Amino acid sequence: MQKPFYILLVCLTIIASEASPQNYTGGARSAALSNAFVSISDTWSTFHNQATLAQLNTFSAGVYYESKYGIDDFALAASSVVLPTGAGTFGLSFYQFGKETFKEHKIGFAYAKQLSERFNAAIQFDYLSQRMPENADAFSFVTFEVGATYQLNEQITLGAHSYNPVKNGFNYPKEKIKLPAVYRLGAHYAFDEHVLVSLETQKESDRDAVVRSGLEFMPLENLALRFGISGRPVQYTAGLGYSLKNISTDIAFSYHGNLGFTPSVSVQYQLK
Repeated sequence: MQKPFYILLVCLTIIASEASPQNYTGGARSAALSNAFVSISDTWSTFHNQATLAQLNTFSAGVYYESKYGIDDFALAASSVVLPTGAGTFGLSFYQFGKETFKEHKIGFAYAKQLSERFNAAIQFDYLSQRMPENADAFSFVTFEVGATYQLNEQITLGAHSYNPVKNGFNYPKEKIKLPAVYRLGAHYAFDEHVLVSLETQKESDRDAVVRSGLEFMPLENLALRFGISGRPVQYTAGLGYSLKNISTDIAFSYHGNLGFTPSVSVQYQLK
């Protein structure tokens, strides 16, 4: 009798913490680094800090899948496309969280620009929608994100990002639920081409700040090992990445002390 009760308790905990309006991130590389990613640039910068897109100089695209605590109904699927041009870098992102009668979607359109030799800035407009089983129609709203990066020197890059600073949210029939504003500030240090350390703090307008850290080590040219830790509640992450010509694949695992493991995988294509 204890096992069914425990499963029910876990599911209710997930519903209370995950099945509420929030902003999800994409990319297994960032997941393995505990999402301490606000200053790091790759295909999935459309979900973290769009200003780092200005550091990319070739077309890239990726797909991502995450199974929250191994439960299929709380799966997250995402995609990202990055297109650098002479006028700046454009990014398009999408995710879907949930399945069947409960789904959340987000579509983002980003523009990033290098404003000086060391400084980049970006803005992204987002359209979010949510469909719940008790309502025939989906609810939606529009918001935006802004970000900036500054390269202090060859090893250190600083990053800052704000999501939904105007605190827009869903207008339900009986009430309006505002999503919190989310502020991220962090940096990473590249010791050389083989070791990278990142540190970030995130503050939501209605929650305490969370500190995240990540370590990426490349023992081989095409192989990366990654580890991360974040606090309140403490979560551990790990993963690896492998690249072959234009294709790279990343896998990650995060561990929650009460809810268990969350596996994720992403595949990226980069034009060279």
